Amino acid sequence: MSSYRPEGIDDSFSHAPTPESEAPVLPKLGFVGTLRFVWRQLMSMRVALMLLMLLAVAAVPGSVLPQRPVDPAKVAAYLSDHPSTGVWLDRIGAFDVYSSVWFSAIYLLLFVSLVGCIVPRTRAHLSAVWARPPRTPRRFDRFPARAAATTPAGPRAVVDAAALALRGRWRWLPRFRVDVREEKPPVGDGEGTWTAAAERGYVRETGNLVFHLALLGLLVTVGAGQFLHYRGQAIVVQDRGFANAVVDYNTFESGTGFDPASLTPFTLTLDKFAARFDPESLAARYFRADVTVREPDGTERPESIKVNHPLDVDGAKIYLQGNGYAPDVTVHDAAGNVAFAGPVPFLPADQVYTSRGVVKVPDVSSGKQIGVVGFLLPTAVETGPNLWRSVNPQPNSPLLVLSVWTGDLGLDTGVPQNAYQLDEKGMKQEVNAKGVPVTLYVRPGQTTKLPDGLGTISFDALPRYVALDLRHDPTLAFVLLFALTALAGLATSLFTPRRRIWVRAVPDGAGRTTITAAALARGDDLGLQAELDRVMAALPDADRDADPDANPGEVEDAVTADFRDDDLQDDALTGPEAGR
Repeated sequence: MSSYRPEGIDDSFSHAPTPESEAPVLPKLGFVGTLRFVWRQLMSMRVALMLLMLLAVAAVPGSVLPQRPVDPAKVAAYLSDHPSTGVWLDRIGAFDVYSSVWFSAIYLLLFVSLVGCIVPRTRAHLSAVWARPPRTPRRFDRFPARAAATTPAGPRAVVDAAALALRGRWRWLPRFRVDVREEKPPVGDGEGTWTAAAERGYVRETGNLVFHLALLGLLVTVGAGQFLHYRGQAIVVQDRGFANAVVDYNTFESGTGFDPASLTPFTLTLDKFAARFDPESLAARYFRADVTVREPDGTERPESIKVNHPLDVDGAKIYLQGNGYAPDVTVHDAAGNVAFAGPVPFLPADQVYTSRGVVKVPDVSSGKQIGVVGFLLPTAVETGPNLWRSVNPQPNSPLLVLSVWTGDLGLDTGVPQNAYQLDEKGMKQEVNAKGVPVTLYVRPGQTTKLPDGLGTISFDALPRYVALDLRHDPTLAFVLLFALTALAGLATSLFTPRRRIWVRAVPDGAGRTTITAAALARGDDLGLQAELDRVMAALPDADRDADPDANPGEVEDAVTADFRDDDLQDDALTGPEAGR
């Protein structure tokens, strides 16, 4: 049986499909089309948010794993403790995350995505700003804010007064953009129908664009700062100093664009360090480092560095990061030769400055290398047999409590070591005849023999030291500027209301003018009706007893013709914002 086909229908769907037409042929994007598709996806807000989240996730390994530019010793220790996983992590750049290829790729993609989003939005926003406000809708009865009045003033005088009230007192900074026009020409000798269309809130989108531009500026300045910055930490003992050179810092990190020759060759000497503590709680109250800065031309000047009051030298800021004691010790080996001499910084471990330090003595004339590990008690008090503790951070009764190790310090392996820790792998702790570890107690001015005839150790003096942190980043001022700009733009976009107000003045043919007005806002706006009432109050001799739901256009058939249910949407949103 043949299928029924109505007469007069003859198209491709009325015939039985042939085998060749069964499978639809999809259009091919091609190379250019694929690039266009990828570009449009990259410009979408969804991808921008995904890249921003991915950047935050990619930064996590930089906080969890040790980073080679910050602490190469920790990286070496991690590789030694994790020989299998450490090698693979090192290959993918996990120990230098912020300079890795994959982190830079995410960073650059986010940058491109922001640029691609900002440029078309800026173009559209500028077009909308210079465009005229949308025309006055024909019907006001469905607007959320409405008002009506009558006045003996003419229609043109009414809309001029409304325009003045909408613009505000400052013509150079109007509150609304106002467009006054004649909607219907006059009939006979009277006036025609006049309208005033006003709009405000484009500053909201301006603030949004400013926020994104500032965010883009932050990305650029942070990237430039990482490229040009340098930072170094140095421990300076009292009556000693350091030179502003890479080799003189204990730790030093810098960006790829840093040139060591750009360092200004000044020197800094610590003359005195003052510290005050609360007599009851022993909490720190005051730290000040008095230093002497010598410029390259030989001029010297005294300066002071306090907590949160850095010293500015040639564009770099020197911060006071910490302080402690550096016992000045001298170690003689078994042959009586000086194997070590000088101050050794001890790191404070508690509020009373109980400090731990290591004296490494590799240059002995004969025998094994010596390592001395111990504690410094600034105000030592014996709480039990051979039990000592510090009760005050000031050096009222200092005491060194030491243990002695011998063996290979591991300084010749080429692997960086922590200066404040002893690598015990190749060391053996010295014990007495009973097998108990030997403990030495040394006070300032005393010399104590080392066990097994290893030599002697002298506690010569107890100077203080400070930990200084020098930082230089030429983009910090720009980072602050862009951050404040982003905050201002975000606040503007969040708290600027978007409003449109229309006023229509229609002559009633009896010497009076009927006024109707309406207002529309994007989203909920509690001040919308008050704004409209303010405009109505500024109209000359306006009588507000009129019904706002009345349609003044009923007086003129031409105005009321062809009403449609979608007039509100079609008319109120006509303009640059329609369909967005």
